[in-house]
This record gives sequence, C-alpha cells and structure tokens, in this order.
Amino acid sequence: MDKKKNISMAVIKRLPKYHRYLQEMLNNDIDRISSKDLSEKIGFTASQIRQDLNCFGDFGQQGYGYNVRDLYTAIGNILGLTREYKTIIVGAGNIGQAIANYTRFEKVGFSLQGIFDINPKLTGMKIRDVEIRDIDELSSYVKTNHVDIGIICVPRINAQKVCDILVNNGIKGIWNFAPVDLNVPEDVVTENVHLSESLMTLSYLINEKEKDQQKSEK
Repeated sequence: MDKKKNISMAVIKRLPKYHRYLQEMLNNDIDRISSKDLSEKIGFTASQIRQDLNCFGDFGQQGYGYNVRDLYTAIGNILGLTREYKTIIVGAGNIGQAIANYTRFEKVGFSLQGIFDINPKLTGMKIRDVEIRDIDELSSYVKTNHVDIGIICVPRINAQKVCDILVNNGIKGIWNFAPVDLNVPEDVVTENVHLSESLMTLSYLINEKEKDQQKSEK
C-alpha cells in the first residue's frame, strides 16, 4: 500500500533527524528502541514519531519497538540515500569553502565533483583535492559531467544568473545559500537556506522566552 501521498513538508523535514539519531544508536550498538525511548532521545513525542513513520509504512512491532538498523535503512531509502549525487559548488567564499570541507556529505552519498568561482586568485586552488575552476567553465562542465545538484553560494545579485546556467544545462536540484528566492521551472527542486532568516527566527524565540520568564517573575 502506498502511504506516500500528501505527506506534509514538516514530516519530511523531520526524517533527516531520525536518520541522524538512528545512526548514533547503531554506533552505540543499540539494536532496538521503543517510540517512547526514541522520543526521549530525539525530542519529539512518541505519538508524533509513530504518526510520522506510519506515513511511509509499518515499521514498529507492538511489544518490541523498532529494529534500529531496519528503520535506519528504511529512512535512508525514503530520503533517497541509496544512490550517489554528483554535486558542485558555485562560489568559493566562506560559505562555499565551509560546505566543501564538510566531510559528512560524502558519507551519505553527496559527492563533491567541482567548485567554481569568479575570482581568478582562487582558480587552481584545491579544497580536499577538488580544484576550484573558473566560472566560465561552469556551463560546459555541468553539461558534460551530468551533475545532479548545484550548491549556490554567490552574492544575491549573481544568484539567479548562476541558477539559470545550472538549470539550462540539466541540473534538477538546487541548494541555495544566496539570500534571494530563485525562479526555476516546475521540474527543478530548490532548497533555500536563508541564514539571516534562521537567525531572525532564533532572535524571536529568545525574546519570547525572555518575555515568558519576565511574566513568571511578576
């Protein structure tokens, strides 16, 4: 039975957290876990965990809980982590270099193939054996190497132009760190990481907590 229809984005965004915690449990030789114990580790309610997982299949057993390895593998399959994704980074500034140096991506199937930048001083340098290439090579490289995901780390004024180059040469997935919403065709998937918006959300939560504390002190 296909349970994957009309699954909310909120549920989908919780799956990577399940995957990460289950990996930690495997590293600690934990073979099985109940939704209650998983709730205590991950921070979601046991009911929420059961509802989330039930969207994709029947993973648990009453009186037994979840087999950690089986659940880890199943969530990996759901997230599409059973294949390799060829990725490139456009923009070798601070954010681009930080992403290039993050080794965990490769462990879950995201293989960095190339880095591109407009600054000639960076051309020829390497980050973890991946050479930084001139931006003028971007179009031909993407077309020739069948890249799956483009990671955009350029200033907002250049982001749409870079996005258009990626899309026009066949890339179907964009991870966007530029502070601008991109215009893409319907068959292209984008995930926006707006750092300032995330920080503003944190600011809001801090202020709300302080207000609650002040009220409780009165």
